[in-house]
Amino acid sequence: MNRSFFNTILFSLLIITGLTFNAGAQNIRAEARLNPYTIRIGDQTRLYLIVHQPIKEHVNFPKLTDTITGKVQVVSSNKPDTVVDKKDRNQATITQSYTLTSFDAGTYAIPSYSFGTAGGVVKTNELTLMVQTVKVDTTKGIYDIKQPLKVSYTFFDWLMDNWYWVVLALVVIAAIIGLIYYLKKRPKNVPVIKVVKQPIIPAHVEALKKLNELRDKKLWQQGEVKQYYIELSDVLREYLEKRYVIKTHEKTTDEIFDSLKYLDIKTEDKQLLRKTLVMADLVKFAKEKPLPAENEQSFANAVSFVSDTQQVEVKSNAEGGNL
Repeated sequence: MNRSFFNTILFSLLIITGLTFNAGAQNIRAEARLNPYTIRIGDQTRLYLIVHQPIKEHVNFPKLTDTITGKVQVVSSNKPDTVVDKKDRNQATITQSYTLTSFDAGTYAIPSYSFGTAGGVVKTNELTLMVQTVKVDTTKGIYDIKQPLKVSYTFFDWLMDNWYWVVLALVVIAAIIGLIYYLKKRPKNVPVIKVVKQPIIPAHVEALKKLNELRDKKLWQQGEVKQYYIELSDVLREYLEKRYVIKTHEKTTDEIFDSLKYLDIKTEDKQLLRKTLVMADLVKFAKEKPLPAENEQSFANAVSFVSDTQQVEVKSNAEGGNL
Protein backbone atom coordinates (compact mmCIF):
# COMPACT_ATOMS: atom_id res chain seq x y z
CA MET A 1 0.00 0.00 0.00
CA ASN A 2 2.80 2.44 0.97
CA ARG A 3 4.83 1.59 -2.10
CA SER A 4 1.85 2.19 -4.42
CA PHE A 5 1.22 5.57 -2.81
CA PHE A 6 4.91 6.53 -3.23
CA ASN A 7 4.86 5.58 -6.95
CA THR A 8 1.74 7.70 -7.48
CA ILE A 9 3.40 10.74 -5.89
CA LEU A 10 6.59 10.24 -7.95
CA PHE A 11 4.62 9.93 -11.21
CA SER A 12 2.71 13.14 -10.41
CA LEU A 13 5.94 15.05 -9.77
CA LEU A 14 7.39 13.90 -13.09
CA ILE A 15 4.28 15.11 -14.95
CA ILE A 16 4.39 18.51 -13.21
CA THR A 17 8.12 18.89 -14.00
CA GLY A 18 7.54 18.04 -17.66
CA LEU A 19 4.71 20.55 -17.90
CA THR A 20 6.92 23.23 -16.34
CA PHE A 21 9.74 22.63 -18.85
CA ASN A 22 7.29 22.66 -21.76
CA ALA A 23 5.75 25.91 -20.54
CA GLY A 24 9.19 27.52 -20.35
CA ALA A 25 10.09 26.33 -23.84
CA GLN A 26 6.81 27.66 -25.28
CA ASN A 27 7.79 31.19 -24.19
CA ILE A 28 10.90 30.99 -26.40
CA ARG A 29 10.71 30.94 -30.20
CA ALA A 30 13.63 30.55 -32.62
CA GLU A 31 13.76 31.22 -36.36
CA ALA A 32 16.28 31.46 -39.17
CA ARG A 33 16.34 33.77 -42.22
CA LEU A 34 18.48 34.32 -45.30
CA ASN A 35 18.90 37.64 -47.08
CA PRO A 36 18.98 37.06 -49.99
CA TYR A 37 17.91 33.47 -50.64
CA THR A 38 19.48 33.45 -54.14
CA ILE A 39 23.05 34.53 -54.98
CA ARG A 40 25.54 34.15 -57.80
CA ILE A 41 28.79 32.21 -57.44
CA GLY A 42 31.18 34.07 -55.17
CA ASP A 43 28.55 36.51 -53.89
CA GLN A 44 27.56 36.67 -50.23
CA THR A 45 24.33 36.35 -48.25
CA ARG A 46 23.45 36.86 -44.58
CA LEU A 47 22.14 34.12 -42.29
CA TYR A 48 20.17 35.44 -39.32
CA LEU A 49 19.52 33.26 -36.23
CA ILE A 50 16.78 34.95 -34.19
CA VAL A 51 15.40 34.10 -30.75
CA HIS A 52 12.29 35.69 -29.22
CA GLN A 53 12.44 35.14 -25.45
CA PRO A 54 11.64 36.58 -22.02
CA ILE A 55 14.44 38.98 -21.11
CA LYS A 56 15.38 37.09 -17.94
CA GLU A 57 15.73 33.75 -19.74
CA HIS A 58 19.15 32.47 -20.77
CA VAL A 59 19.42 30.87 -24.21
CA ASN A 60 22.56 29.16 -25.55
CA PHE A 61 23.17 29.95 -29.24
CA PRO A 62 24.63 27.20 -31.46
CA LYS A 63 28.24 27.51 -32.56
CA LEU A 64 28.67 27.41 -36.35
CA THR A 65 31.80 25.94 -37.93
CA ASP A 66 33.62 27.36 -40.94
CA THR A 67 31.52 25.23 -43.30
CA ILE A 68 27.75 24.75 -43.10
CA THR A 69 27.61 22.18 -45.88
CA GLY A 70 30.25 20.87 -48.25
CA LYS A 71 29.79 23.84 -50.59
CA VAL A 72 28.59 26.70 -48.30
CA GLN A 73 31.24 28.47 -46.18
CA VAL A 74 30.94 30.89 -43.27
CA VAL A 75 32.93 34.04 -44.07
CA SER A 76 32.39 35.93 -40.80
CA SER A 77 30.06 36.26 -37.81
CA ASN A 78 28.78 39.21 -35.81
CA LYS A 79 28.10 39.59 -32.10
CA PRO A 80 24.53 38.94 -30.92
CA ASP A 81 22.28 42.03 -30.96
CA THR A 82 19.57 42.35 -28.29
CA VAL A 83 16.43 44.44 -28.85
CA VAL A 84 13.83 44.88 -26.10
CA ASP A 85 10.19 44.80 -27.20
CA LYS A 86 8.72 48.31 -26.87
CA LYS A 87 5.24 46.96 -26.18
CA ASP A 88 6.39 44.39 -23.62
CA ARG A 89 9.58 45.22 -21.71
CA ASN A 90 9.77 41.65 -20.41
CA GLN A 91 10.32 40.31 -23.94
CA ALA A 92 13.46 40.63 -26.05
CA THR A 93 14.69 39.57 -29.48
CA ILE A 94 18.31 38.42 -29.85
CA THR A 95 19.74 38.24 -33.39
CA GLN A 96 23.10 36.87 -34.50
CA SER A 97 24.10 37.12 -38.15
CA TYR A 98 26.64 35.24 -40.27
CA THR A 99 28.01 36.03 -43.73
CA LEU A 100 27.88 33.04 -46.10
CA THR A 101 29.25 32.39 -49.58
CA SER A 102 29.60 29.56 -52.10
CA PHE A 103 31.70 28.98 -55.19
CA ASP A 104 29.68 26.09 -56.61
CA ALA A 105 26.33 26.44 -58.29
CA GLY A 106 23.44 24.44 -56.89
CA THR A 107 20.67 24.34 -54.30
CA TYR A 108 21.83 23.81 -50.71
CA ALA A 109 19.84 23.07 -47.57
CA ILE A 110 20.66 25.13 -44.49
CA PRO A 111 19.90 22.78 -41.56
CA SER A 112 17.80 23.52 -38.50
CA TYR A 113 19.80 24.82 -35.52
CA SER A 114 19.13 23.98 -31.88
CA PHE A 115 19.11 26.47 -28.99
CA GLY A 116 19.52 25.25 -25.40
CA THR A 117 17.07 26.69 -22.86
CA ALA A 118 16.03 25.91 -19.31
CA GLY A 119 12.82 24.41 -20.67
CA GLY A 120 14.43 22.21 -23.29
CA VAL A 121 15.72 22.54 -26.86
CA VAL A 122 14.21 25.04 -29.34
CA LYS A 123 14.94 24.60 -33.06
CA THR A 124 14.86 26.94 -36.04
CA ASN A 125 13.29 26.27 -39.40
CA GLU A 126 15.30 24.83 -42.31
CA LEU A 127 16.32 27.11 -45.21
CA THR A 128 17.27 26.69 -48.86
CA LEU A 129 20.06 28.65 -50.54
CA MET A 130 20.26 28.80 -54.35
CA VAL A 131 23.65 29.55 -55.95
CA GLN A 132 23.44 30.47 -59.65
CA THR A 133 26.16 30.58 -62.28
CA VAL A 134 27.11 33.71 -64.21
CA LYS A 135 25.37 33.80 -67.56
CA VAL A 136 27.67 34.03 -70.60
CA ASP A 137 26.47 35.49 -73.91
CA THR A 138 27.69 32.88 -76.43
CA THR A 139 26.27 34.82 -79.42
CA LYS A 140 29.13 37.33 -79.30
CA GLY A 141 32.62 36.66 -80.51
CA ILE A 142 35.61 35.99 -78.28
CA TYR A 143 38.30 38.66 -78.25
CA ASP A 144 41.97 38.48 -77.27
CA ILE A 145 43.11 40.09 -74.05
CA LYS A 146 44.36 43.61 -74.61
CA GLN A 147 48.08 44.07 -74.21
CA PRO A 148 49.26 46.29 -71.33
CA LEU A 149 49.92 49.90 -72.20
CA LYS A 150 53.44 51.25 -71.84
CA VAL A 151 53.52 54.22 -69.47
CA SER A 152 56.63 56.28 -68.78
CA TYR A 153 57.55 56.50 -65.09
CA THR A 154 59.88 59.39 -64.22
CA PHE A 155 61.71 60.26 -61.03
CA PHE A 156 59.13 62.97 -60.36
CA ASP A 157 56.37 60.33 -60.60
CA TRP A 158 58.24 58.14 -58.10
CA LEU A 159 58.71 61.13 -55.80
CA MET A 160 54.98 61.88 -55.92
CA ASP A 161 54.16 58.26 -55.05
CA ASN A 162 56.71 57.98 -52.23
CA TRP A 163 56.96 61.52 -50.86
CA TYR A 164 56.04 60.41 -47.33
CA TRP A 165 59.04 58.05 -47.22
CA VAL A 166 61.29 60.89 -48.34
CA VAL A 167 59.90 63.20 -45.65
CA LEU A 168 60.28 60.45 -43.03
CA ALA A 169 63.92 59.87 -44.02
CA LEU A 170 64.66 63.61 -43.77
CA VAL A 171 63.04 63.77 -40.32
CA VAL A 172 65.10 60.78 -39.10
CA ILE A 173 68.31 62.30 -40.43
CA ALA A 174 67.51 65.64 -38.76
CA ALA A 175 66.76 63.86 -35.48
CA ILE A 176 70.08 61.97 -35.61
CA ILE A 177 72.01 65.19 -36.32
CA GLY A 178 70.22 66.96 -33.47
CA LEU A 179 70.96 64.10 -31.07
CA ILE A 180 74.66 64.12 -31.97
CA TYR A 181 74.82 67.90 -31.50
CA TYR A 182 73.09 67.63 -28.11
CA LEU A 183 75.40 64.87 -26.87
CA LYS A 184 78.44 66.98 -27.77
CA LYS A 185 77.16 70.20 -26.22
CA ARG A 186 75.47 68.92 -23.05
CA PRO A 187 77.13 69.50 -19.66
CA LYS A 188 79.42 66.72 -18.59
CA ASN A 189 78.46 66.64 -14.90
CA VAL A 190 74.77 65.88 -15.17
CA PRO A 191 73.21 64.91 -11.83
CA VAL A 192 71.72 61.46 -11.81
CA ILE A 193 68.01 61.55 -11.14
CA LYS A 194 66.77 58.55 -9.29
CA VAL A 195 63.37 57.37 -10.38
CA VAL A 196 61.35 56.16 -7.45
CA LYS A 197 59.40 53.12 -8.48
CA GLN A 198 55.83 53.40 -7.36
CA PRO A 199 54.51 50.31 -5.58
CA ILE A 200 51.99 48.28 -7.55
CA ILE A 201 48.58 48.42 -5.94
CA PRO A 202 46.97 44.95 -5.85
CA ALA A 203 43.85 44.59 -7.99
CA HIS A 204 41.58 43.74 -5.06
CA VAL A 205 42.75 46.74 -3.00
CA GLU A 206 42.02 49.12 -5.85
CA ALA A 207 38.63 47.49 -6.55
CA LEU A 208 37.53 47.62 -2.89
CA LYS A 209 38.60 51.28 -2.71
CA LYS A 210 36.48 52.14 -5.77
CA LEU A 211 33.54 50.18 -4.36
CA ASN A 212 33.72 52.20 -1.13
CA GLU A 213 33.84 55.43 -3.15
CA LEU A 214 30.80 54.26 -5.13
CA ARG A 215 28.92 53.52 -1.91
CA ASP A 216 29.72 56.98 -0.54
CA LYS A 217 28.26 58.63 -3.67
CA LYS A 218 24.78 57.24 -2.75
CA LEU A 219 23.75 57.20 -6.41
CA TRP A 220 20.78 54.84 -6.22
CA GLN A 221 19.52 56.61 -3.09
CA GLN A 222 19.33 59.80 -5.22
CA GLY A 223 17.43 58.06 -8.03
CA GLU A 224 20.48 57.51 -10.27
CA VAL A 225 20.06 53.73 -10.35
CA LYS A 226 21.37 53.24 -13.89
CA GLN A 227 24.57 55.23 -13.21
CA TYR A 228 25.03 53.23 -10.00
CA TYR A 229 24.99 49.91 -11.88
CA ILE A 230 27.16 51.27 -14.71
CA GLU A 231 29.91 52.19 -12.24
CA LEU A 232 29.43 48.97 -10.24
CA SER A 233 29.78 46.89 -13.42
CA ASP A 234 32.85 48.88 -14.55
CA VAL A 235 34.63 48.26 -11.23
CA LEU A 236 34.05 44.49 -11.51
CA ARG A 237 35.10 44.36 -15.17
CA GLU A 238 38.32 46.32 -14.44
CA TYR A 239 39.05 44.01 -11.50
CA LEU A 240 38.61 40.92 -13.70
CA GLU A 241 40.99 42.33 -16.31
CA LYS A 242 43.73 43.04 -13.75
CA ARG A 243 43.18 39.94 -11.61
CA TYR A 244 42.78 37.31 -14.34
CA VAL A 245 44.27 39.14 -17.37
CA ILE A 246 41.19 38.78 -19.58
CA LYS A 247 39.38 41.24 -21.81
CA THR A 248 36.03 42.34 -20.34
CA HIS A 249 35.15 45.74 -21.81
CA GLU A 250 32.92 45.71 -24.88
CA LYS A 251 32.02 42.10 -24.05
CA THR A 252 28.67 40.69 -22.99
CA THR A 253 28.17 38.96 -19.66
CA ASP A 254 28.04 35.55 -21.37
CA GLU A 255 31.33 36.22 -23.19
CA ILE A 256 32.98 37.18 -19.89
CA PHE A 257 31.86 33.94 -18.26
CA ASP A 258 33.16 31.97 -21.25
CA SER A 259 36.59 33.47 -20.45
CA LEU A 260 36.22 32.53 -16.76
CA LYS A 261 35.12 28.97 -17.51
CA TYR A 262 38.52 27.34 -16.97
CA LEU A 263 39.83 29.64 -14.24
CA ASP A 264 40.14 28.54 -10.61
CA ILE A 265 37.10 30.39 -9.22
CA LYS A 266 34.64 28.82 -6.82
CA THR A 267 31.13 28.17 -8.11
CA GLU A 268 29.52 30.30 -5.39
CA ASP A 269 31.80 33.23 -6.29
CA LYS A 270 30.88 32.90 -9.96
CA GLN A 271 27.21 32.97 -8.97
CA LEU A 272 27.73 36.18 -6.99
CA LEU A 273 29.45 37.77 -10.00
CA ARG A 274 26.76 36.58 -12.44
CA LYS A 275 23.93 37.94 -10.24
CA THR A 276 25.56 41.36 -10.08
CA LEU A 277 26.42 41.62 -13.80
CA VAL A 278 23.01 40.30 -14.93
CA MET A 279 21.22 42.80 -12.68
CA ALA A 280 23.43 45.57 -14.12
CA ASP A 281 22.52 44.47 -17.68
CA LEU A 282 18.81 44.48 -16.83
CA VAL A 283 19.03 48.00 -15.39
CA LYS A 284 21.16 49.37 -18.25
CA PHE A 285 19.41 47.75 -21.20
CA ALA A 286 15.97 46.65 -20.01
CA LYS A 287 15.22 49.59 -17.68
CA GLU A 288 14.77 47.26 -14.72
CA LYS A 289 13.92 49.04 -11.45
CA PRO A 290 15.33 46.95 -8.60
CA LEU A 291 14.26 47.39 -5.00
CA PRO A 292 16.57 49.14 -2.49
CA ALA A 293 17.34 45.76 -0.93
CA GLU A 294 18.43 44.42 -4.34
CA ASN A 295 20.73 47.44 -4.84
CA GLU A 296 22.39 46.79 -1.48
CA GLN A 297 22.62 43.05 -2.24
CA SER A 298 24.31 43.74 -5.59
CA PHE A 299 26.91 45.88 -3.80
CA ALA A 300 27.43 43.21 -1.14
CA ASN A 301 27.83 40.54 -3.86
CA ALA A 302 30.50 42.65 -5.59
CA VAL A 303 32.45 43.16 -2.35
CA SER A 304 32.22 39.44 -1.50
CA PHE A 305 33.42 38.39 -4.96
CA VAL A 306 36.46 40.70 -4.86
CA SER A 307 37.31 39.66 -1.29
CA ASP A 308 36.95 35.93 -2.01
CA THR A 309 39.00 35.99 -5.23
CA GLN A 310 41.82 38.34 -4.20
CA GLN A 311 45.29 37.14 -5.07
CA VAL A 312 47.19 35.82 -2.06
CA GLU A 313 50.83 36.90 -1.96
CA VAL A 314 53.25 34.10 -1.05
CA LYS A 315 56.23 35.39 0.92
CA SER A 316 59.66 33.85 0.47
CA ASN A 317 61.61 32.28 3.38
CA ALA A 318 63.90 35.32 3.49
CA GLU A 319 60.94 37.67 4.01
CA GLY A 320 58.79 35.46 6.17
CA GLY A 321 61.52 34.08 8.42
CA ASN A 322 62.49 30.49 9.01
CA LEU A 323 59.64 27.97 8.86
